Amino acid sequence: MLVELKAVPLTADRWGDFETLFGPSGACYGCWCTHFRIPTPERKTMDGDAKKEFMQARVAAGPPPGLLGYIGERPVAWAQVCPRSELPMWNSPKTVSRPLDPADAEDSSVWAVSCFFMNSRDRGKGYSHRMLSEAVNFAKASGAHVLEGCPIERTKQSKSVGLYVGSLRIFEAAGFSEVAKRKDGRPLMRLVL
Repeated sequence: MLVELKAVPLTADRWGDFETLFGPSGACYGCWCTHFRIPTPERKTMDGDAKKEFMQARVAAGPPPGLLGYIGERPVAWAQVCPRSELPMWNSPKTVSRPLDPADAEDSSVWAVSCFFMNSRDRGKGYSHRMLSEAVNFAKASGAHVLEGCPIERTKQSKSVGLYVGSLRIFEAAGFSEVAKRKDGRPLMRLVL
């Protein structure tokens, strides 16, 4: 029997659940999902606590920067989905995720689903498919006209932490199409909403 995953926007009142999901180390290498939000030189000077404080302030300021997924009352999944304009490092001309049109980086109707996180015991259960589906709905309801992702085509292990950008398979299943490939194995995918 498949257990139903429920996704809700991350608001300040749910910060404790986000913290529980990310654990004491802040998910992937103490990132607290700041990798694409803070320019690299600045982020490299920050420790895990500073990144956590940055993200907590961002969540408190609103609007929600993504979705938390729950099985019952237990937080099991995260998807960062927001306007591209919030993600300077996702828009950097040096990255594979850079926009097709530089103006898209500032267009509030062009959104990105840039990160996924599940702790190791919850990986490989299909939650990313559900989280991406909910991210599409959330972006559309929030006024997005375009949603983009830059997944990875393959990893050595299906539960790899490197899948934080999502897998090509889930984006294809959700109807996204490849619009650019700046590096082998990392297509820029787009869904017009």
